Amino acid sequence: MTASGQTPQSPDAAVSEARPATIYDVARMAGVSGQTVSRLLKGYQGIRPETRERVTEALEALDYRPNLTARSLTTGRSHRLGALTHEIDQVGPSRIAQGASAAAREAGYLLDIVTLDMTDRTSIDSALALVAKHDLAGVLALASTDEMTEALEATDFRVPAFIAAEADEDRSGAPSELSSTGLPALVDHLADLGHRSLVHIAGPSTWAAARNRARAYESAVARRGLQSVALVHGDWSAASGYAAIGQLGGTGGATAVVAANDQMALGAVRALTVRGLSVPGDVSVTGVDDIPEAAFFTPPLTTVRVDFAAQGRAAVAELLGRITGTQVPATPSLQSALVVRESTTRAPGA
Repeated sequence: MTASGQTPQSPDAAVSEARPATIYDVARMAGVSGQTVSRLLKGYQGIRPETRERVTEALEALDYRPNLTARSLTTGRSHRLGALTHEIDQVGPSRIAQGASAAAREAGYLLDIVTLDMTDRTSIDSALALVAKHDLAGVLALASTDEMTEALEATDFRVPAFIAAEADEDRSGAPSELSSTGLPALVDHLADLGHRSLVHIAGPSTWAAARNRARAYESAVARRGLQSVALVHGDWSAASGYAAIGQLGGTGGATAVVAANDQMALGAVRALTVRGLSVPGDVSVTGVDDIPEAAFFTPPLTTVRVDFAAQGRAAVAELLGRITGTQVPATPSLQSALVVRESTTRAPGA
């Protein structure tokens, strides 16, 4: 305590209050060079994960804010990006936006997120007009549905733009890691437990992601010589997973349910339990995404973890590459991994 009776501040706290933090303050806290911080802020990808984590934590702890006004005056280029998205309440779009925001901040850009109502064309036009009024370096369009992709592809953004939409793999011929590895591993897991008949609760047919997951499921089922008893569409919500089981009147004799996302799997578990069936004793249930709550379902859910944040980061890297005219290294799309928990077990009688 000082003579005035006040507790002395730490050097970092003094920096925060006396003046804005610089990259050298960040470098000192993270234990790296100022050049390393500068390279991370410019979007350089070749930084070790542990170093990136330390620098990111220091940026947040010191509340580092790049002087975008000064930088814009020096370079003649804006450092604001516009992000258009919808269905922000869904896990995938929300996590993609979060990853994009973090990547933009690390590269020294501000990301303004605008949510579109895809059911209202006037709302879409108003949002696009709003974005067009700002001095933006580029626009990132995070599209999930066919309707949104079509609307964005018909838009003249007047600045560099990148539409980050999951491609329909039936047309592109380029399967994601989720389709080529994640979902096949999930079906293999069920087959190895003796399950021979399955049900798939798919997402809405207007989403390329739902169609891709359904095709990957069907391909894996055929490869293992299994039977798909039924395919029912939901809308990604737990309520639609619950309704799907009701529509089928149970599982149609299937011993396993493969839901296209974790929320629909949650609804299916509840519907099966209400019908007096045990999960996983009578029916195994699986999901996709590995939402934070999946490990705390009753029972904890077997699922496929999808790295949506990496997808958002890759989208920002692609947009910045278009802005600066640099080539961006390709990264695997929809990186995924099987997570086995207690909602799956051996098929009855297997």
